Amino acid sequence: MFLDTSKRYGPVSAHREKFTGCRPGPLWILRVIVRPCRSWVGLLALVFLAGGCVIGPDFVRPDAPMEEGWIKKEDPRIKSEPADYSKWWTVFDDPVLNNLIETAYQQNLDLQIAGLRILEARAQLGIATGQLYPQTQQVSADAKANGLSENAPNGKGADRFFHEYQMGFDAAWELDFWGRFRRGVESADASLYASIANYDDILVTLTAEVARTYVLIRTFEKRLAVARENVKNQTESLRIAEARFEAGAASKLDVAQATALLKETQASIPGLKVSLRQAQNGLAILLGILPADVRDVLGKPKPIPTAPAEVAVGIPAELLRRRPDIRMAELQAAAQSARIGIAESELYPRFSLKGSIGLQSSEKGGVFSNNAHFSGLFNSSSVAYFVGPTLQWPILNYGRLKNNVRVQDARFQQLVVNYQNTVLQAAQEVEDAMVGFLQTQEQTRLLSESVVQYQLSVDLSLIQYREGLASYQRVVDAQRYLTQQQDNLASTTGSVAVNLVAMYKALGGGWELRQGKDFVSGKTHEEMRKRTDWGNLLPPEDLPEDL
Repeated sequence: MFLDTSKRYGPVSAHREKFTGCRPGPLWILRVIVRPCRSWVGLLALVFLAGGCVIGPDFVRPDAPMEEGWIKKEDPRIKSEPADYSKWWTVFDDPVLNNLIETAYQQNLDLQIAGLRILEARAQLGIATGQLYPQTQQVSADAKANGLSENAPNGKGADRFFHEYQMGFDAAWELDFWGRFRRGVESADASLYASIANYDDILVTLTAEVARTYVLIRTFEKRLAVARENVKNQTESLRIAEARFEAGAASKLDVAQATALLKETQASIPGLKVSLRQAQNGLAILLGILPADVRDVLGKPKPIPTAPAEVAVGIPAELLRRRPDIRMAELQAAAQSARIGIAESELYPRFSLKGSIGLQSSEKGGVFSNNAHFSGLFNSSSVAYFVGPTLQWPILNYGRLKNNVRVQDARFQQLVVNYQNTVLQAAQEVEDAMVGFLQTQEQTRLLSESVVQYQLSVDLSLIQYREGLASYQRVVDAQRYLTQQQDNLASTTGSVAVNLVAMYKALGGGWELRQGKDFVSGKTHEEMRKRTDWGNLLPPEDLPEDL
């Protein structure tokens, strides 16, 4: 079932009545203001009493379609029981991989940018929260020497030369009558949580990409080893063919066929080297190091990581809680929902309190008079003040303001659909990885049997060729097919591990790596503190461990 916002929110007028508890008609608002507020004191009391009114929709998580169980849930290798995915890469039991993921977590630059966006969002929340309090406060002071024209109006008989001194404190406070600032805090708060979810989503992607790239590197190493071993075997076959040709027991065709097969196999090696080097370069970027340094981190070639035969995947509904991108999509919609209320508040009058208190004095004397002083400024008779409410109501801009409400609502609806689409894509990614994991396991088993039989075929054909019982074409065919199947087996073995990595990524595992740790490194904290006063926002101790 999908979210029906038209039923939930309704037209703009009904929408306001539902969520404010206030009739939205302008005449009613004027009656409320005018009758009890025949003095500014009455208006001030009304403003404070009505401070709890908040307009705009209260966010509700959108509905999204979700499977009850996985398509392959009956397969014995798929376990629907819950599992801990926080360090899923340890299932490969590979210390090098463990170290690579920890290094990427510490040094990846994209992740560092995501951490800095959290600090930005935290500061934005502070700005939004500050709007709840007096928005303008200033201390002012000035001193002026005045000389008036004798020919100016009222200039005759007046004190034409005098000094004027002023000191004061001014403040202005727009009261949150309709909840505009509270909705702003709500939006900024949801945006902050969305930035944390974005960080977690990048961390999930990072851990999976490091593991996937590592598996590819080991796969290319294996394929290179297979190619080099076949070059060695085919070189020996060429030597046999040349010996038989020199002895007159074989034709030049046998030598040509053996040479062609050898060159074909040798030609595959440069391409594999290119792919291996590119995978290593990609891993270097993930680790935040230079490509030249990645070999030291990888060490010597190792076997392809072995994936376990079974995997626990839980149930589909757990994706809503575990996948950071789903949480991020929900929080982005929540932030936008609050912006609808902010836009709607522009349709209503704004109430503010303005005030000033200070000292004001003037003294007789010319501009250059030695008698000029400001001792009278600190006399109790010099106290001056004013305080009072103001009202602003842009009644001639309703077309613009109403359309802005519609803009914000349309953006919200887009994010609702984006949330639903994110949930659908999450289910697709799990199903894709699951079927890939299961089928590549079966493919690996069959290829392993095929390789065994092709190896037997090569051995038998060489024996028969030496004894003159078979042509060299049979040897060539057997060796070519063996080379191809061994390469396919290495690729498929790597695909099993790659699909398992994709499944753990689709399940949303790996973001827990950051729990108990800062989003930004201590070195970055120090650099930012030297540049700017971050107060208690560095490190941001009020951020949650979990969303």
